Amino acid sequence: MDENLKLLEFQKWTIRYRLPEGDGPFPVIWLLHGWTGDEDSMWIFASRLPKEYLLLAPRGLFTTPMGGYSWHRMTDHEIWPSVSDFRPAVNELRLLMENWPAFAPAADFSRFRIAGFSQGGALAYSFTMLNPKPIIALAGLASFLPENSANYLHPTHLKDILIYISHGVRDNLVPVRRARYAVEQLDQAGAQVHYCESDVGHKLSAECFKGMKIFFREER
Repeated sequence: MDENLKLLEFQKWTIRYRLPEGDGPFPVIWLLHGWTGDEDSMWIFASRLPKEYLLLAPRGLFTTPMGGYSWHRMTDHEIWPSVSDFRPAVNELRLLMENWPAFAPAADFSRFRIAGFSQGGALAYSFTMLNPKPIIALAGLASFLPENSANYLHPTHLKDILIYISHGVRDNLVPVRRARYAVEQLDQAGAQVHYCESDVGHKLSAECFKGMKIFFREER
């Protein structure tokens, strides 16, 4: 574990974070892990993100039968979760921002970036659809739009939000067609979408890693 990473425990939250230099309030990038992940899962991406940002990686709020954590309660009714399934986690994240503890690193939640892998990307999409105003940029990595997303998207709803989507054509967990659908729907909702597709499975290729790095540096 990188010695620069710290741990914050507050109420129901466990958050791993990387603190930049200075006193803050720091601009923020949220890192949201996938199914069965935890607060340590997303740090493989940290080296590609700007060092001047406070990186916050929270642990999912729900446990899974396979170990690790999830961003929604497990249900038997659908393979793919809906925006409603993610709403409790979205609401809890909003409350965390509104009640950020005084002893924690100073953070600016008026505008922020967010990146999520797999299920974490679906949470990032849900958060953005329900709360678009504070979002500057979003990265959906090997991810998918939740079911019923079309009910929350309309022209200009995501106007000026920058979105980076990365997906592998050999992804056996999240079919690439779901990423292509997300590109189409988010573009129609007014977002500025950058898409990187490569010949890999449920992960990022070297090319898409590089693309994400460029995306988060150039969108500023």
